[in-house]
Amino acid sequence: MMLASGSGDEGAWFLLLSLLLYAPQETGSRQVHYAVPEEAKHGTFVGRIAQDLGLELAELVPRLFRVASKGRGDLLEVNLQNGILFVNSRIDREELCGRSAECSIHLEVVVERPLQVFHVEVEVKDINDNPPVFPATHKNLFISETRALDSHFSLEGASDADIGVNALLNYRLSPNEYFSLEVPANDDQVKPLQLVLKKPLDREVASELLLVLKAADGGKPELTGTVELQITVLDANDNAPVFDKAVHRVKLLENTRNGTLVIRLNASDLDEGSNSHILYSFATDVSPDTEKTFCIEPVTGEIKVNGKIDFEETQVWKLQIEAVDNGNPPMFGHCTILIEVVDINDNPPELLVTSLSLSVPEDALLGTVIALISVTDHDAGVNGQVTCSLTPQSPFKLVSTFKNYYSLVLDSALDHESVANYIVVVTAWDGGSPSLSSTASVSVEVADVNDNAPTFTQPEHTVFVKENNPPGCHIFTVSARDVDAQENALVSYSLVERRVGERALSSYVSVHAESGKVYALQPLDHEELELLQFQVSARDAGVPPLGSNVTLQVLVLDENDNAPALLPPGAGAGGSAVSELVSWSVGAGHVVAKVRAVDADSGYNAWLSYELLPAAGGARSPFRVGLYTGEISTTRALDEADSPRQRLLVLVKDHGEPALVATATVLLSLMDSGQAPKASSRASLGAQGSGTALVDVNVYLIIAICAVSSLLVLTLLLYTALRCSAPPTEGWCGPGKPRLVCSSAVGSWSFSQQKPQRVCSGEGPPKTDLMAFSPSVPPGSRDNGEQQEICANVSTIILGCISWLLMSTT
Repeated sequence: MMLASGSGDEGAWFLLLSLLLYAPQETGSRQVHYAVPEEAKHGTFVGRIAQDLGLELAELVPRLFRVASKGRGDLLEVNLQNGILFVNSRIDREELCGRSAECSIHLEVVVERPLQVFHVEVEVKDINDNPPVFPATHKNLFISETRALDSHFSLEGASDADIGVNALLNYRLSPNEYFSLEVPANDDQVKPLQLVLKKPLDREVASELLLVLKAADGGKPELTGTVELQITVLDANDNAPVFDKAVHRVKLLENTRNGTLVIRLNASDLDEGSNSHILYSFATDVSPDTEKTFCIEPVTGEIKVNGKIDFEETQVWKLQIEAVDNGNPPMFGHCTILIEVVDINDNPPELLVTSLSLSVPEDALLGTVIALISVTDHDAGVNGQVTCSLTPQSPFKLVSTFKNYYSLVLDSALDHESVANYIVVVTAWDGGSPSLSSTASVSVEVADVNDNAPTFTQPEHTVFVKENNPPGCHIFTVSARDVDAQENALVSYSLVERRVGERALSSYVSVHAESGKVYALQPLDHEELELLQFQVSARDAGVPPLGSNVTLQVLVLDENDNAPALLPPGAGAGGSAVSELVSWSVGAGHVVAKVRAVDADSGYNAWLSYELLPAAGGARSPFRVGLYTGEISTTRALDEADSPRQRLLVLVKDHGEPALVATATVLLSLMDSGQAPKASSRASLGAQGSGTALVDVNVYLIIAICAVSSLLVLTLLLYTALRCSAPPTEGWCGPGKPRLVCSSAVGSWSFSQQKPQRVCSGEGPPKTDLMAFSPSVPPGSRDNGEQQEICANVSTIILGCISWLLMSTT
């Protein structure tokens, strides 16, 4: 490193000093020490800070390597490409530290991922850049010619802003025959510089003398300062005033009020008359700050406080006092007053908080550094000793990292859902009496992480939908709640895809991603699909996303959309009539024929009844048909008045609303008993074959009905038991003790239950009802007529099957 200077020797000396100072040295496990001379040029190499701290160059930028220096501006900077600490702007040691023996720049190096804090101390070395300076460039001295040999005359010495050897001053007086210079020893800084009279003065020979006093410091190369001494030789007044002490030492509390007496001086003059009258004053070369801070009473010699006494600005005042008599010429006496300012606790601690991040994630590890805190107190001694505390109680603590440096670190786990923001107060107390304190608030925002999955109000819902619904109709709305915040709480819904038979679930239903509304995409058919069970998934927008599922059971309710169908050899509107031969001799109640029909619907909609339509002209028919069996039998014995050919119309009707019907035509031929056996034999053969076929059909029908009924009854009983075990909530049946009444054409029944799943069952022929309720449906959402209709349709699933069994057996 080269530093421009006025001479080649000075540049070489500066280069040698720089090379000796740049070696880093560890002061602790996390502290590095460098040294740099003041006034170094921009870009001057200080040290390989990254290498000395054990950091790789490639990780400086990713780990957010940064350097902080309290109150030092940007004097030093780090090149992140090569990890070198260099001088960024002019460093003036005297400006930074004044005349302090030690001068250092304390740096905090912070890297993250993980967070590490290093303390670097850069010592600023003094160079000889300040020449000695006298208080004035010209000084007048008035000395009587009668002064005795070896008389001493005090002079104000020069001052040098540098320290150490650069501030060690040597004085040289210009050659003359009258005066010599007496320089105090280096360890006696109180005794002033003095001129010593070596040869008697003779005003008639030399009335004035002009001497040059030169001060040179100990730097290399040395710098010098001069003052001209204008000596006027006076005549007469032989004795100068003499103080009782050459040096006075006084202690004074800082912040002492104006007008407070500091000291009363006393000087005496051996002369008589006007030559012994003494006046006191500050020396002519006293500094302006001294004249602003103190005043002196010329007659009494009292020195009083006239300005602010601040220990933090000046710890010691040095006053040069003159006592002059009233002789002609006047004679002067001198003394020095050293005023030591005693510190009082008048400065509260100062807190500086540096937050490392805007927010802290709630899953942050214990020991994570939240903020850096530094404390300063301008007082001295115990008044400057500071302790810190943290309030109120919070999951943070203060950890001391260096003298008057603290870290605010995480001490226990955070939970954004419990507390989203903390405001902690750092309080600093000094050791003074009374103690002074200051506070600083630190706001810590807890950032949310995705640690909560969306939750549904219940794991399962039962939905009732009538068949033949319009495509795209809304059948239910699912809702899930996520206690996280922002995008972590944004819930979207989707189907858990599966196969329903040969088709995909998404061809039946869909769910709106944002609202959770479930739609039926096509008309549902009870005869094709009675129960559709699927799951809806709720996922949040966090990373990674969390989710949960809810199960929907869609029960498709039957509608009366299928008319009764006649079984062969019966006929409908377009089929052939049933023909039977009947003997005239049959008695009342004889079964002559039977109409058979089935209905593809279920429940009431599949419960068939048979009715004989009246004959044309209102004639009374000798036949009747069983209401539920379809058997045609005689009501009385046949006679001659009855027509030999009977045409009967049987109306087959279900119990749906509205009811659907089919018509069967039965042709009966009445024959004599003699003809009947032949016909009967033929008929009996046909009847035997037909009866055998009928028995086979009935057997298969009974087996199928029993199997389906048993499976359905078992399923519904199991479902009812599971629903009844859930805690009570409101359902369709309303709050409190609801009462449902299910009615039919053959009677009515009722059932009261305080369970979320309502099960309605009844007794009586042959219509039976069952109704299941979902607790997710708000009470009062359906009117009473619709509830009864749902109750009637579902209850028939069980007892209607029993009716079929009875009818088929008959």
